Amino acid sequence: MTTRLSLAYSTCPNDTFAFFGLTRGHVMCPDISFQISLADVETLNQAARSRTYDITKLSFAAMGHLRSNYWLLKSGAALGRGCGPLIVAKPGKSITSLSDSAIAVPGMDTTACLLTGLYLGKPPKASAMTFDRIMPEVSRGNFDYGVIIHEGRFTYQEYGLVSILDLGLWWERQTGLPVPLGCIAAAKNLDLNRVKSVEKAIRDSVAFAFAHPDQTVPYVREHAQEMAPAVIQQHIDLYVNEFSLDIGTEGVRAVETLFSMAQDSGIIPPDSSPLFPG
Repeated sequence: MTTRLSLAYSTCPNDTFAFFGLTRGHVMCPDISFQISLADVETLNQAARSRTYDITKLSFAAMGHLRSNYWLLKSGAALGRGCGPLIVAKPGKSITSLSDSAIAVPGMDTTACLLTGLYLGKPPKASAMTFDRIMPEVSRGNFDYGVIIHEGRFTYQEYGLVSILDLGLWWERQTGLPVPLGCIAAAKNLDLNRVKSVEKAIRDSVAFAFAHPDQTVPYVREHAQEMAPAVIQQHIDLYVNEFSLDIGTEGVRAVETLFSMAQDSGIIPPDSSPLFPG
């Protein structure tokens, strides 16, 4: 008997690239079919608070609040080096006033907002908006600072902005670990055998995309229509890597360190729930 599960991931090129094989039937998950939804990651972060989806993309920051409800899968995640969020501003702006300024962030439950809080040592004075609005808002002078993610790393200069802090580089210098950005989570009320099957299917889907990148192009571009092809490829190259196949020992340490530091800073609540499915 086939079990139907709801699966949600973002429209970002790293996710559409990684899930192409599973979505288009090149990779199968025995005895499981998927009802697939796509949305921006902060929408998925908020939906997870109501356990809307069985399997969902989340920011690691959101996962930190939802450990009692969701398992963290070891496949499909976005971790890495040189790929963290940037804090941008107009030229001449100093980092020194960051603590007392309103900062545009791509969602309160995003890892970008969490890392900003870790840098400051307290929750930032953040205003949330979709990530594509941040650079225009800072460029217009409506915010002194913006925390940018995704393809913003490659396009912020087009808005007359400069990078004043690379939060990923700051994290790497503090911890020596890759920065955890996004993950795939599975509801804890699911049968564990099915969860493990899904985890393997996602790993197989990432492997399929690595082996057949040209086949993914139409699907990826379908959901990134305003993005130049070169930027799409930069996005994929930056956020889909060996950690997407399996976060491994180093990835586990990075996630545990992120949650420990966030708890110590009062940004996420303490939670001793097991993180990974058995």
